[in-house]
Amino acid sequence: MNNKSNEIYFEFDAVSENESLARVVIAAFLTRLDPTVEQLEDVKTAVSEAVTNAIIHGYGEHGGKVAMRAVISQGGVLEVHVCDTGVGIADIKQAMQPMFTTGADKERSGMGFAFMEAFMDKVSVESKVGEGTKVHMWKVFDNYTQETQPILQAAVWNSDGRI
Repeated sequence: MNNKSNEIYFEFDAVSENESLARVVIAAFLTRLDPTVEQLEDVKTAVSEAVTNAIIHGYGEHGGKVAMRAVISQGGVLEVHVCDTGVGIADIKQAMQPMFTTGADKERSGMGFAFMEAFMDKVSVESKVGEGTKVHMWKVFDNYTQETQPILQAAVWNSDGRI
């Protein structure tokens, strides 16, 4: 990757069907890190939880936009940021407690943030009531080796073909 990071950004409608789109996009983006199946599933699950939280809790399933930004740094660190401009979270510490949910009437388990923290190396949340929420997640890929540039070899040709 030549000491550069690689970044994607996309924005999509806050509808439940797009949760699977976010999973596919992050999986495709991760392929350059050659993740294990377990690492891939961990990231897909964390992204799924963050997107679902934005759709269900951020917008109350009334629509809006969700933005996802992902960056792979030269050291094999993945950053994922999932943002909404929904209702926001009044008490982030409480919201991140396992089993806490504002969607108990809809049979929500309250495990979204717990899953994100379990599957990623670091998770942080920023939120302002009435302005929205930003979920930031990081995962280190220890098995990542920086790409190297291929060596170009010049071919010497004679009248009989390649030498």
